[in-house]
Amino acid sequence: MTARLPRNLRSDAQDNRDRILDAARAVFVTDGLNVPIREIARRAEVGPATVYRHFPTKEMLVTEAFTDQMRAWRSILNEGIADPDPWHGFCLVVEKLCELQARDRGFTAAFKSTFPRAMDFAAIRTSSLTSAAELVRRAKDTGRLRPDVVLDDLILMITANGGIHASAPAARIAASRRFAALMIQAFQAPEPARRRPVHALGHNHVESAGR
Repeated sequence: MTARLPRNLRSDAQDNRDRILDAARAVFVTDGLNVPIREIARRAEVGPATVYRHFPTKEMLVTEAFTDQMRAWRSILNEGIADPDPWHGFCLVVEKLCELQARDRGFTAAFKSTFPRAMDFAAIRTSSLTSAAELVRRAKDTGRLRPDVVLDDLILMITANGGIHASAPAARIAASRRFAALMIQAFQAPEPARRRPVHALGHNHVESAGR
C-alpha cells in the first residue's frame, strides 16, 4: 500500500490538472480570457489554491490551454499525413480542422492578441504550413485532388470557416461540418483527371510535347 501511495497521489494531481484545463478551455471559449481563477476552480470542482498550485499565474494557465489546442491541431495534421490513403487523409484533415476551429470560438485569436510573446507563433505557423504542404502534395499524387489547388487555398478555407457564426455551439459546428463537406467537393478533381496521378499526367504531357 505504501509503495502505491505516491503513484496514487500523482494520479490525483494529474486528474485535478486535467479538470482545471478542461474547465479553463470551456470558460475561456464562452466567457473570454478575463474569467477569474475562482470561477475556473468552481467549474473544475477544486479550490483556487489547487489551481494556483498547478498554474501559479493566469498566463501560465491560459498558455497551457492554448498549447493543448496546438497539440490537437498538430495531431490532426500528423494523422492526415500518416494515412495510407493520401486523399482520405486530406479529407480527414479538412473535416477535423474545420470542426476544431468551430469549437475554438475565437480562443486562439484572443490568446495571440492578449499574450503576443507567450510563444513563437511564427515557428508554429511555419511548422503547420510545412505539414499542410506535404498533405497537399501527397493528395495531388493520387490524382484525386485538383491539380490547381495550392496551399493558400487551405489557408483561405480556414479563414472562411472562422467566419461562421451561429447562436448556439451545436449550430456552429453543424454549419462548419457542412462547409467542410462542400470544400472537399470543391477540392476534388473531376473524374477524368482522377484516372492517373498528377505526376504521371504531367510526364505524358511532356512526352507529347516532345513529339
